[in-house]
Amino acid sequence: MRLILASLIALGIAQASQAEISVERGAHLVQSVMACGNCHTPLGPEGYLFDQDLAGRLVEKNDAFTAVAPNITPAGPSAKWTDAELARAIREGIRPDGSIIGPPMPFMAYRSISDADLADIIAYLRTVPAVDGDPGKSEYNIPLPPAYGPPIDAAVTAPQPGVSVEYGKYMVELGHCMECHSPMTPKGPDWGEGFARGGFTFHGPWGSVTSSNLTNGPEGLETYSDAEIAAMITNGVRPDGSKMLPPMGYTYYARMTPAEVDAIILYLRSIPGQPSL
Repeated sequence: MRLILASLIALGIAQASQAEISVERGAHLVQSVMACGNCHTPLGPEGYLFDQDLAGRLVEKNDAFTAVAPNITPAGPSAKWTDAELARAIREGIRPDGSIIGPPMPFMAYRSISDADLADIIAYLRTVPAVDGDPGKSEYNIPLPPAYGPPIDAAVTAPQPGVSVEYGKYMVELGHCMECHSPMTPKGPDWGEGFARGGFTFHGPWGSVTSSNLTNGPEGLETYSDAEIAAMITNGVRPDGSKMLPPMGYTYYARMTPAEVDAIILYLRSIPGQPSL
């Protein structure tokens, strides 16, 4: 049995130290529910440029910031980081030099990534094809926080996989759904009064798109069947047949297992209905 690198254990990932690292599990998470390429893979007129998978691109430009997702292939800067440094960057938003990674990287959600899944994700990222290229650097006109929370120095575990509210919540956290489906404030997404109520507007070549309400009320998901919600998540098609626009990552979500989708819907049904924002 292969052991997780000691550098990861030093980050407090002790419970994962006896687990077998699964590149396959890491690939599934990165390329499906986490939809990392939704930001880190360049876009062309016809969609994602998968021959440049995870090579980075401009994600969002507005008055607050110009956000560029970096190249996270083995040709990018993170290839020189240790596994422990990459783990901290993914889950806590802190680079090896101590600088803070800015939005829209969803650190409020990624703090929930389990130690075992984080190790698998890192193992997979080390194996993807290297793609040369520098998409540029982010610029922020807003102050970034000194940290996104206290250091993670205790073991982080995931719920047992299955069709349950608990595992659905974990999938939603890894998929950072509420990072987009809650209104954005200067301090990050509103996960208080605004949680899951939509209202975050994105700008791109497709125009302006405002995220929808995911609470289980009349202005949210209450009127949709589970099958209709599944079709919107995985196919990007509404019940009336209209196509949803980016940045909804249905291209990636289509790769989730049926059980993962069912768990997500079960969790979304558990969110009390609230008016849209």
